[in-house]
Amino acid sequence: MTQSVIKNQTHPTKRVGILGGGTAGATIAIRLAALGLETYLFEKNKSLIDGPPMCHLHAGGNLYREIPDEDCVALLKQCIDILRLYPYTIDVRPTVFAVPTRDGGLPEDLLPRLDILTDAYRELIAQDSSNKVLGEPEDYYQLYSHEQLIELSEREQVTVPTTVDEWMIPVAKYLDLNKVKFPLIVVQEYGWNIFRLAASAQLALADYDHAHVFTDTQVQQVMPVDCENCSNADHHVTKWRIDYQQAAGYESNLESTLESKPQTESIEVDYLINACGFRTGVIDDMVGVKVSRMVEFKSSYITHWDNAGGQIPEIIVYGNRGTPEGMAQLTPYPGGYFQIHGMSKFITLFDDGLVASSKESAQPKLPPQYVHYIEDGWDKAPLQARSQQSIDYVAEFVPTFHSARTVGNALYGGQQIPGQDDTLRVADVSLYSNIRYARAENVKASSTLIAADQIVDELTKLGLVDSDTPANRNRDAHEWSYLMHNDSMTIDRVARGLAEERGFPLAMAGVNHSIPKKTLDAI
Repeated sequence: MTQSVIKNQTHPTKRVGILGGGTAGATIAIRLAALGLETYLFEKNKSLIDGPPMCHLHAGGNLYREIPDEDCVALLKQCIDILRLYPYTIDVRPTVFAVPTRDGGLPEDLLPRLDILTDAYRELIAQDSSNKVLGEPEDYYQLYSHEQLIELSEREQVTVPTTVDEWMIPVAKYLDLNKVKFPLIVVQEYGWNIFRLAASAQLALADYDHAHVFTDTQVQQVMPVDCENCSNADHHVTKWRIDYQQAAGYESNLESTLESKPQTESIEVDYLINACGFRTGVIDDMVGVKVSRMVEFKSSYITHWDNAGGQIPEIIVYGNRGTPEGMAQLTPYPGGYFQIHGMSKFITLFDDGLVASSKESAQPKLPPQYVHYIEDGWDKAPLQARSQQSIDYVAEFVPTFHSARTVGNALYGGQQIPGQDDTLRVADVSLYSNIRYARAENVKASSTLIAADQIVDELTKLGLVDSDTPANRNRDAHEWSYLMHNDSMTIDRVARGLAEERGFPLAMAGVNHSIPKKTLDAI
């Protein structure tokens, strides 16, 4: 939808409140504001999308050997969909998957899945040629034998790779080939930059007059305004009141005055969406919804390595999650910075970091130490210790990585997991039609646009929006308003500001390789 059409909708009649400005809340807000709904987005932090770590699109879920193939196909579709909404957030580089010699699995175990995904990608392109955002289907994955890698290790490294062979030269040089099984698998699974994602969402929402974004704002309470048979389990709510406080000195666009002490303000909405991430249970308790869920505190660590000799792909070494030999993951950023996951309980996972809800509350209770980290930042000593452990963990397979240094940064947070299965990786949204309430349940950020679509379908059934609108047709074609007058340089400027505000190296706001212009033009 074009900006002029949006601005001509001067009398929208319905309001939607979205609690939580992470990837889910921000994406849902973009989708609903485009429909002409007055959309109110509330976020506790100072900026949008400042949550758990992300590293790549998880296209096809190749990272997870334990999830079913149909979930992997769903992830592939969702990744392509979300890439077309946020194209300037992507770092185009492959991901290398290696099975260590100590592991009971074989690289060949993944090949049937990769063939399924290649066929699914080819079919998506047949449905819409603009879905060809991960390269050619026949190049979706490639295999490298031990002999090929030995030959590549003798070549001169290319600073800026342009072919898969060139990407694999540093892998051949730096990976300890005696500790992995062959073949190695290279998949076109691209990087995803959280700073550029936050910048894209911020710019997209600024494009809509109907989007009202309240950052640095604490929701105090939600209450039904008109409730029929509230004592009955099948009661009906048609309006909600959101009570909130903005940080002192923040100027509200709901006609508040500046006060030295925050005042509680309220707004009534016709539909309420809970996108509070690991805190979704807090709102469920307020609303009166009983649900089971888990929350997991996880962290990845930022390091700097001068000796890579140029750009390298992401390298993942498989392992059993939660064991001392869990997966190792080395994710490259510009400027020699690397993000590290080590899926053991002395690096990324924590002994008491996975907690479940109870009969008394839908909100799992993280240990106070992890809540402190999320709200106030890591304590220096444990952050330094875990960062160094992450370097040592990766260096088992990339020996020269021992020279990397810690930089005192981490990407971390609490991740919600609906239900009681901690291996769940595909989940979208739960809808409660009788009380006009939805809860986003995105385990992976790539699911958020699908969740937004499901909410739009629900709003249509409730008569709050029309189904056949230009905005819905534009969504199907991925004609997002902000993409018409923003480019990679604009995203870069805003992303750098966010990286600086959050205490990260400015280089991490960039990407080594943007989506090619011809692909952007096709999108």
